[in-house]
Amino acid sequence: MSPYLRRLRSKIGHALLLPPSVAAVIKDGEGRILRQEKSSGEGWCLPAGAIEPGETPEQALERELEEELGIRSETGEEILRYDYSYRDKPPFTLIFFRVRRWEGEPQHLNYSEMRWERPERLCDYSFIAGDERFLRELRFVE
Repeated sequence: MSPYLRRLRSKIGHALLLPPSVAAVIKDGEGRILRQEKSSGEGWCLPAGAIEPGETPEQALERELEEELGIRSETGEEILRYDYSYRDKPPFTLIFFRVRRWEGEPQHLNYSEMRWERPERLCDYSFIAGDERFLRELRFVE
């Protein structure tokens, strides 16, 4: 957890915190997309994280990928953006980026598992609710 989020947590406890977030669509040489399984049991997700104060979305994604996967990446173009709300919670913005190049071998440092999957098979898995719209629209953003 970043120092910024740690300070917020110390002030608000476990109350819901929904800063704008970024997510990565990382494809390997075979066209498969990287997915991660949350340790909490919430389901699968794309590599993602919150944008911290002073960061651009691209900088946030590069930081998150280094923290979560141990890779240094070059963020590509934005491919989809939408607001999402969990049940009766306030909405937050999700921004999805394509990542075409990275250095290092992705590792699951913060998640229970990680796998590469063909794009057409991603909907066969239970993803977190915030990623579901992206998965439905994936065929339009390839």
